Amino acid sequence: MTAAPLLEVTDLQTHLHLRRGVVRAVDGVSLRIEQGEALGLVGESGCGKTMTSLSLLRLLPKGSGAVMQGSIRLDGQEITALSEAEMVHEIRGKRIAMIAQDPMTSLNPVFSIGDQVSAPFRYHGLARGGSALRAKAAEVLRRVRLASPEKRLRDYPHQFSGGQRQRIVTAMAIACTPRLLLADEPTTALDVTIQAQIIALLRSIQQESGAGIILITHDLGVAASLCARIAVMYAGRIVEQGPVREIYKRPAHPYTRALLSAVPRLGAPRGGRLTAIPGQPPSLLDPPAGCRFAPRCAHRMAACEQYPPDLAIGPGHSAACWLTAKG
Repeated sequence: MTAAPLLEVTDLQTHLHLRRGVVRAVDGVSLRIEQGEALGLVGESGCGKTMTSLSLLRLLPKGSGAVMQGSIRLDGQEITALSEAEMVHEIRGKRIAMIAQDPMTSLNPVFSIGDQVSAPFRYHGLARGGSALRAKAAEVLRRVRLASPEKRLRDYPHQFSGGQRQRIVTAMAIACTPRLLLADEPTTALDVTIQAQIIALLRSIQQESGAGIILITHDLGVAASLCARIAVMYAGRIVEQGPVREIYKRPAHPYTRALLSAVPRLGAPRGGRLTAIPGQPPSLLDPPAGCRFAPRCAHRMAACEQYPPDLAIGPGHSAACWLTAKG
């Protein structure tokens, strides 16, 4: 009997109800992540990557955001049917945890690091009493390679560098040993050396705990350094997904090709120009009826008036593009 995947998302649709209309922020996303696998979710800003991760946690804007349709199964359990109390006590932080995009805004400036890192242990009942909580906080900070953690528990966020703050929010995320980590742009605003250290840290955590990881990023190089598979997102939908080597060598969707063409390459002729994608992503208040990339695509044809299904290209590799069917 085949083991259930760690996470299986089917036809996920998340809407934001605004005064101007309904934003279809996530529109029919399907993903599958196996035990201990890292998946890169890549695409331009505003394409729905972060909203997808917030939908998995059901942390949507109160009063306006809602999962309208679809299935989210974690270890075979349907979590869209869980109550808010069950999500709070059983899922968030305990089985699914998120590493926030900007540690300076996600860390509370008026609480010490010790108080904030020990909060997951206190909330989920994994430690009680001041000394036990401090010991747990120091232990998890040591896991993320923060130097002299016992001495820094009384320090505040502003006393740490950007890379150190990123390690602290990572420590908070892994405190309860979650099954799935959602890493939302964990290397943004960090220099290249610190970026490499954070990616190495995530890889180490994955190997030690066996957790699955969804790495949300617009940096294709960062995604390739950690992930085995890539899912390319555009205007609320997955347009291509498959093994990272296969997609980088043989991208099938014109959007994926355009993203890869815009990446600077070592050894490229000096003075050469990077490829730019013309136009702008469509408004998700009123997206095109057919392929959403069609208005910006050099290969647009009559068939693009209808949205293409996911078409198989190779083992585990598919793309939603009529060019694939034509080829």
